[in-house]
Parts: sequence; C-alpha cells; structure tokens
Amino acid sequence: MARAKELIHWDEKYPCRDMGNGKVRSVGVAMSMQGSAISNCDVGSITLKLNDDGFYTLMLGASDMGTGCDTTLAQIAADVLGCDLDNIVSHGVDTDVSPYDSGSYASSTAYLTGMAAVKASKSMIRLITEKGAEYLEKTPEEVEFDGERVMAKDGSAAISLKDIGNRAMANNGKALEVTESHSSPVSPPPFMVGIAEIEMDKETCDFELVNYVAVVDCGTPINPALVRVQTEGGLGQGIGMAMFEDVTRSEKGQVYENSFMQYKLPSRVDVGNIRVEFESSYEPTGPFGVKSIGEVVINTPSPAIAGAVANATGVQIRELPVTPEKIFRELHK
Repeated sequence: MARAKELIHWDEKYPCRDMGNGKVRSVGVAMSMQGSAISNCDVGSITLKLNDDGFYTLMLGASDMGTGCDTTLAQIAADVLGCDLDNIVSHGVDTDVSPYDSGSYASSTAYLTGMAAVKASKSMIRLITEKGAEYLEKTPEEVEFDGERVMAKDGSAAISLKDIGNRAMANNGKALEVTESHSSPVSPPPFMVGIAEIEMDKETCDFELVNYVAVVDCGTPINPALVRVQTEGGLGQGIGMAMFEDVTRSEKGQVYENSFMQYKLPSRVDVGNIRVEFESSYEPTGPFGVKSIGEVVINTPSPAIAGAVANATGVQIRELPVTPEKIFRELHK
C-alpha cells in the first residue's frame, strides 16, 4: 500500500481535484488477496525423461493458456537439473499421454505443478547419478552429478550426461524417466493493492481511466517478464469488467450484446496508463518461493474504480459495470 500510494502520488490527489472546464480527477484504492491452488484437493504432475545426447523432455499435465507456464516450468526444472533452458523440450498437454494434472485453474500452475517439476528433477538427478555410477563402476555414494557429468568424488573418472543418455539407449535395464505429482495442504495467498485515477465530466458523469497502479506480492517471481504481462492482462480484463462489459436482455430474454460491436471490450487506449511493481516475498511451500498470480490481479479494478467515482461524486455504485448513466441516476434521485 505504501509503495502504491507513492507511485500514484496519492496524498496530492486524494480525494478529488478540480481540473477546470467542469472536470474533476479523483482516485480510489482497493486491496485483495486470492489463493494458490485448492489445498488438499488439486494435483500437479510432471513427467521428465533423459534422451540421447543429454537433453530432457518435459511432459506437462497443465495447459499453457497464454500464461507462459511451459516456459516457467521448464525454467524450474532447468534450475534444479543444473542445465540450460535450451536443454529442455516442453510438450504441451495431450490427455492420452500426459500425466494427470487438475489443470490450469485456481491459480495453481506455477505453485503446484512447479513443485512437481522440482520433485521430478530431483528424482531424475538420482537416476542419472545411479546410472552414471554404474557406468563408472562405482557406487552412487562415490559419485556426484554437477548438471553436465557424473564424476567420481576422488576425481578418478567421469562420464558426461550426453554419454549417459546415449549409452542408456542400448543394453539398459532401467529407463531414465520419472513422473512426480504434488498436492499442497495449504493455499498461500498472494496480495495486491490497486489504485485508479479517473477524470470525470461533472455534468454528464462520463469518465475515463487515466492511471492505474498495481503493486503485487506473488512470492518470488520466477520469470518477471511473464509475471508482469500476466498482471497487466488481468488488470485490463478487470478494467473491462468494471467499466464496459455488460449483458442486458429484452423482455423476451434476447441478449442485446450479441456481438463484439455491442459487447464492449477495452482496447489499449481505454485502460489508461498501467504501471505494475512487485513486492517480493518468499513462500516456503512453493518452488523457489513462488505463490500464484493468475487470478488475484483481476480483483482490484472494480472496487478501485468505483471508489474513485465515489470520491468524485459522493455516489457509491455497487453494480457493474460502473457507467455514466448509473452515476447520473444516483446523483439525481
């Protein structure tokens, strides 16, 4: 909250400023929290296998709906395995062959399936260590794996990951493939603060969003670029819900907004200047400190924009979308 106030210059703008020519600018604020998967219910799964020439295949059970989870989950596996991201080939969901996963919902993918990726990667390291020790004629306790090769701790011998992958293609009694699942007894909440600044025509009650500031605690962002664009996208969706998107029906039940000509979705010019920052924390039950980001970001625009309208007019609109007509009617009751 302190950082969001600083970004929007809250103390200078609250509650309302007269801009002249019948227009005012006002600000409104909202706080929200969500969850990270459904505790004691959701399941995330990963299948990981070592291929010839030392690269990995990552089979996912969670669909990438545009959030970039194929990349994020591969990053998690690469970090544990000690390899480059280019060494991991991600395969999207095919329910005939993918491991079972509850799916990409309930803000669960990075938090839950990410931890399955950690488990699968650690199990893969154990298999690689055992197979490398076998090829070096050592016990697993006598060798170690550094991400590129298995070597004897006394320095007497070593074998590369590429050679292990190739040799395992023939005369091998144990497949270098693992499947791991993860479920969590807790659902750690991400938090965020959103502040909206609007400009309103006092006579017509027409208003536009000028600035929107969001500060989010989603744990430790693994891929800051993906987390940022997912936050901005969720805010855009929330702004549409707050200001534009509506469904109305005739007396016979016919939906008037039956095309995108009538059902108004905000474009880039309708959402104002969106600024996003992160206040990182560390969630010990998530992979590398992760909490969720998917759903929490849609929650603040509606109450923040309604709050800004209330600070501009004294009228609290409690039904979405917040439109000039509703404001005008409330003012002139």
